[in-house]
Amino acid sequence: MSDPRPLVMHLVYSFDVGGLENGVVNLINRMPPERFRHMVVALTQCAPAFCARITRPDVEFLSLHKPPGQGYKLYPKLFRLFRQYRPAILHSRNLAALEAVVPAFAAGVPVRIHGEHGWEESDPRGLNPKFRFLRRLYRPFVSHYVALSADLERYLVDRVGIAAARVSRICNGVDTVRFHPANGTRPPIAGSPFASPDHVLIGTVGRLQAVKDQLTLVRAFARLAASGAPGSDRARLVIAGDGPLRPQVEAEVRASGCADRIWLAGERKDVPEFMRGLDVFVLPSISEGISNTILEAMASGLPVVATDVGGNGELVVAGATGTLVPAADPAAMADALMCYAADAALRQSHGAAGRKRVEAEFSLDGMVERYTRVYQSFP
Repeated sequence: MSDPRPLVMHLVYSFDVGGLENGVVNLINRMPPERFRHMVVALTQCAPAFCARITRPDVEFLSLHKPPGQGYKLYPKLFRLFRQYRPAILHSRNLAALEAVVPAFAAGVPVRIHGEHGWEESDPRGLNPKFRFLRRLYRPFVSHYVALSADLERYLVDRVGIAAARVSRICNGVDTVRFHPANGTRPPIAGSPFASPDHVLIGTVGRLQAVKDQLTLVRAFARLAASGAPGSDRARLVIAGDGPLRPQVEAEVRASGCADRIWLAGERKDVPEFMRGLDVFVLPSISEGISNTILEAMASGLPVVATDVGGNGELVVAGATGTLVPAADPAAMADALMCYAADAALRQSHGAAGRKRVEAEFSLDGMVERYTRVYQSFP
């Protein structure tokens, strides 16, 4: 209570491995410590291993262990929490945490900022009328909104009815020191069965779940492998990540006819090194906000093949830093992969252009500065 710095309480559904959570980590670690204190509250659980990524020693973590069911049952507990800690700013993220603005308002939290980072897995294109109704219902309790993509900003203004002046668009930033291109020859990926420098390694990183649609990537790679196109014989596919879709992905790999050219690498703790071991990065998602992994791949000097959904088109400049393809279209994705498999110069030029774009427009320092301005805009 004696610390004069205003407290920003970051409220999320879960604080564990994920793009949204990485953004919170980067924001807290990079924001000047003399300006704000920070606290992370998870409606479910703060994973200790993930909390360790925050390097500031003055950040407190709190898990509320919310059971399945309606969130209003947590209102009394949240009200007491807000009265106890008296944050100057509550920053909730995504629909699962939005309803916390009601007890925050009741408890007298003066500023309630809500961030929209991406679509729900059950509503990948923002069409669910119930979710739109809920966002409208909570409008009076939100002081300001942050949208991570132009797609989400348009949704909030046009579909939810938020005044444009109440919405700030702040894209994610990427750590260009941690994620950087390989210095010369592509380094081997630890544990990879594809060690030959002649291989063209096509890869993706992400949780194995339906919205990430790694099944389409496996099908596209199978088309590439069977095509006989230039470079197709040297192409190899590596998929990093784990999750509920793994059994289906494994079955698709077995059915692909090229299982010996595909490696499921599992969850990785060495994502920057993993990226530097690739030649091409692919994001096959059927829905995205602003993808951290695309930014990390671009910072790593990789050309990107991504589905043209959500904010992907804001990151990937088609024909300059990568290629955009329709979602759930293995044939179109295979055609894009063929171009990169056959042309090392194209891989190099698009990868270098992506790195340059990230340095100019998606730095972590720029992201932190924009969030700081939003936080400081309230007395």
